Amino acid sequence: MSKIHINKDQIEQLEKQKRVHLINSLGGFKSVSLVGTSDENGNENLAIFSSFFHIGANPPLIGLIFRPSPPERDSMRNILDTGFFTINHINESIYKQAHQTSARYDKGVSEFDATNLKSEYKNDFYSPFVAESNIQLGVEFKEKIDISINSTTMIIGEITQIYIPKNCLLEDGFIDLEKANTITCSGLDSYHKTIQLDRLSYAKPDKEITSLIF
Repeated sequence: MSKIHINKDQIEQLEKQKRVHLINSLGGFKSVSLVGTSDENGNENLAIFSSFFHIGANPPLIGLIFRPSPPERDSMRNILDTGFFTINHINESIYKQAHQTSARYDKGVSEFDATNLKSEYKNDFYSPFVAESNIQLGVEFKEKIDISINSTTMIIGEITQIYIPKNCLLEDGFIDLEKANTITCSGLDSYHKTIQLDRLSYAKPDKEITSLIF
């Protein structure tokens, strides 16, 4: 397959939107989820994010990158003020509504209402979950890190609540995301279904890799 070479100078000279699409696509397929928050007065906010990443399993930490402010990022402000947020996997039935939450609504407008998604509260957790989401996480804020090179902010949270369909959780703890109908994304606006190729055994120098799918 022939390749196009794009160097640093050419990247910098690209029209802004073309550069944004190019660089955002280079990371490949990414997790995409809805972040649910409420402010201190209980006003709800919902926003789509594709900048999540795993940090560690013990404790169970997840990271989230916020773009520079201004404009004011309601989700981040709510997280910092209340200490809580939810992560809600997106499925085929709600991906268009999820995408619509990226629109810049006025501060007083709830994206739940604007997109006809339903909020729900469980086990006294402060922030709202998305009822239509099949996999839902309740997360407590732990740390804020300002990244000076591009004025972004990393929020680190600890997963304290997990809701998963019974038939999607395997005996060894692995989650069958396809059975949960979780989708993925590339770039800023392309959504994808997935097909599992295989699940492989733990790699060791003196042991042959085997398939874990029977």
